[in-house]
Amino acid sequence: MEKGKFIVFEGLDGSGKGTQINLLVEEMKKRGRRVYQTAEPTESSTGGMIRDALAGFVKRDEYELSALFLADRIFHNANPKNGIKQFLERGIDVVCDRYYYSSFAYQGIDADLDWVMSLNLGCPEIIRPDLCIFLDADIDICDDRIGKNRFSREIYENKETQCMVRQRFLEVFKRLENSENIRIVNAARGISEVSSDIIEIYDSVK
Repeated sequence: MEKGKFIVFEGLDGSGKGTQINLLVEEMKKRGRRVYQTAEPTESSTGGMIRDALAGFVKRDEYELSALFLADRIFHNANPKNGIKQFLERGIDVVCDRYYYSSFAYQGIDADLDWVMSLNLGCPEIIRPDLCIFLDADIDICDDRIGKNRFSREIYENKETQCMVRQRFLEVFKRLENSENIRIVNAARGISEVSSDIIEIYDSVK
């Protein structure tokens, strides 16, 4: 049986990931693909701890957050009920909103980036994606979208932090350019234009 494809979407908060993920999944299903749509943090108990920290309810430093994300990501990959690995092995494609690239970009600002990367890339239980699509949009556009669509902001959702996060994403992608399939898409355009580019990129994945 052919294994499923593992596709990850990354981007700043407010970059339009949710919209573009839904459009790609819809297109994949039209083509007869079986697709499992998922996100990080997961709905596990560890994921709940992460969400509480991101919302500012519980203060955790970047090393603790990195470790929590790692534990949640291992669960996300390996759990037998709805883990990424078992879907891929059954020939089901997986499309995930955020993955280890976000840990590198967000926690890698204040925690040691090499340490965060080695935790994830060196873990045998964590599968590397077939494709990572990064939606790159202007900080002001993303901040405006967050302001319009959220009742409250998470701890990273301010312009100064998002600017640092974007630079860290680009640095990480440069490091990984020879080992991973990462494509950067201009997300400051209309929804249909962005979607068209994403579908073209998806078609290139073998």
